[in-house]
Amino acid sequence: MGDPLLEYRDRFPILDSTCYLINNSLGAMPAEVRERMQAYADIWATRGARAWAEDWWEMAVGVGDRVAPLLGAEKGTVSMHTNVSLATAVFLSCLDGSGARRKIVTTALQFPSVLYVLEGWCSERDVRLETVACRDGIGADPQELLDAIDDETLVVSVSHVEFKSAFINDAQAIARRCRESGALLLLDVFQSAGTVPIEVEEWGVDAAVGGCLKFLCGGPGNVFLYVDPAVAYTLTPRLTGWMAHPAPFAFAPPPMRHRTDAFRFLNGTPQIPCLYAARPGLDIHNEIGIAAIRAKSMRLTALLYEGAHERGWKCTAHTDPQRRGGTVAVDVPHGELVAKELNARNVVVDYRPGAGIRIAPHFYNSAEECRRALTEIDEILASGAYKRHDSAGGASPT
Repeated sequence: MGDPLLEYRDRFPILDSTCYLINNSLGAMPAEVRERMQAYADIWATRGARAWAEDWWEMAVGVGDRVAPLLGAEKGTVSMHTNVSLATAVFLSCLDGSGARRKIVTTALQFPSVLYVLEGWCSERDVRLETVACRDGIGADPQELLDAIDDETLVVSVSHVEFKSAFINDAQAIARRCRESGALLLLDVFQSAGTVPIEVEEWGVDAAVGGCLKFLCGGPGNVFLYVDPAVAYTLTPRLTGWMAHPAPFAFAPPPMRHRTDAFRFLNGTPQIPCLYAARPGLDIHNEIGIAAIRAKSMRLTALLYEGAHERGWKCTAHTDPQRRGGTVAVDVPHGELVAKELNARNVVVDYRPGAGIRIAPHFYNSAEECRRALTEIDEILASGAYKRHDSAGGASPT
């Protein structure tokens, strides 16, 4: 049986010349993005400031409406931001940390940029940041994570899929525990959106952050913030701006008033060119459907995982395919140098300390490309070709 998703390959120019397996870092650019960016330039050139009233003002939520179905959310619940650090800070700015709840729970594998924001927010308010250990380097013990969420917990900030290991945390169980204890859940879906099914409404997730940069093929500057409508209007962001005001062109002085829709969580003037770039990738993902993408992802990651084990390589990934996201990290000797040689051979991957070489196929990749990555690693290790990237004259195994 053929693979119908390979019919989409010709919509991604880089695939013509590159074995592109770094979709967990930057998804391939859809060809239509060039047209959309030209449209942006043409509108700016011909319509000027009139473009705000004609389209641009609504885009930060309009593009969010394209994201919403991929999160299992309703339209009008998602706003677009420039990066996850800012979106996380916007959400945290709704909370003052002065009550009885004096703890934020996260995991040791949460993305460092988010941890920096959490640490700064907690230190300014004498709130404790409790980090649940990930002793195997793959994920936190599920029960230990749930046990850390108690009546002292203000917010739980965890990744749905961990960035190093692609371990899938049980978001539904975490959300249930948060509701039982009265804590808020801020779920980071950056590594799951576009490749793993997400059902924020069904699971009872209070808020979620993620972006189009990776598997959603939307480029940088396109991060989204979902907030459950039942929660949203109990929250008032302090990190705010005129986009959030119900009458922005009244230019009223403080005190600030906030809209009662997704605009509530916006702040200053939005990143219009980025929003143009996001649309094609989102439309393709909505056209295919995440169920089909996930089924293929599981086939390709299984091929990588099993191929690595056959060769005796360690995988920084869970043994259960249901708990693995769209990435397989292969931890081989001299992994960082091997990754550099792979890239030199036009097999595009990345390397993360403590995880190894991250290989992340997507729906437009073929099984042959995944096999090529494994074969190239074999040859690089056998030949010592990685050594040409070692400026220090020798690398220690990782």
